[in-house]
Amino acid sequence: MHIENFLHFIQIEKRYSSNTITSYKKDLEQFQVFLHLQYADVPIERAVFHQIRSWVVYLMQKGVNPKSINRKLSTLRSFYKYLLRNGVIRQNPMQGLQGPKTAKRNPAFVPETAMEQLLDKLVFPDGFEGIRDRALLETFYFTGIRRAELMGIRHQDIDFSMHTLKVIGKRNKERLIPLSPVLEEILKTYIREKNNAGFTSESLFVNNNGKPIQSRLLYSIVHKYLSAVTTIDRKSPHVLRHTFATHMLNNGAELDAIKEIMGHASLAATQVYTHNSLEKLKQVHKKAHPRSSK
Repeated sequence: MHIENFLHFIQIEKRYSSNTITSYKKDLEQFQVFLHLQYADVPIERAVFHQIRSWVVYLMQKGVNPKSINRKLSTLRSFYKYLLRNGVIRQNPMQGLQGPKTAKRNPAFVPETAMEQLLDKLVFPDGFEGIRDRALLETFYFTGIRRAELMGIRHQDIDFSMHTLKVIGKRNKERLIPLSPVLEEILKTYIREKNNAGFTSESLFVNNNGKPIQSRLLYSIVHKYLSAVTTIDRKSPHVLRHTFATHMLNNGAELDAIKEIMGHASLAATQVYTHNSLEKLKQVHKKAHPRSSK
């Protein structure tokens, strides 16, 4: 009951995305099962500090990575904060609980030369599928939008007269992203091909049967084409988002502008890309400075 009320709260009041709500629900249910098995059916609202701490230990022993554990703890923090605010509990069992340390890792990105090879030299298949694949790859790279945001684009969200794309980001926040003439032409070509195929879905990007594109196919397309031009470990839509930000920063864009385009809530989320830019500056300095090799 308390879990259902909390999920309803973050959906209606906080306007969290469906993906986030599903993730929260899964985390809470996993902890509830743990309490059932280890502590004789202790209700989740009555869990105490040492029981939550033992769940963390259990997850670590199972090999769950620290980042995932900390995300689950973030879910619990939100849940118990909600219970405390609504008078269900008198003390927050999360108080003083720290998650495992995670190693800081710079965002993975595709080098500019590899993106040029992909978009300018790689031959895409003829017909609807190839035109669609290129259009969605170009959209990711030109805009830096999230996977869920791309899946949510409808035809009416594109304003060719104003050269803007409207996307719905986290917590249902709308933002407008500038469209370049190059991307506009690519999207117009794709839309014509989609219409010629007889696909009438309001969703911009669709599968080979004309249905709104789903996450699994989207990931598969991105992974397939990135594998043709780069050997980086991760080849996901989010890597293209990192690539957009890194390349924008390396080519002189201001952090504030990148933040607004990407829909980050704070500048701190955007600043992570300065690490990649710094590495490039180090390489330039080493090659260009006359005393760097002495």
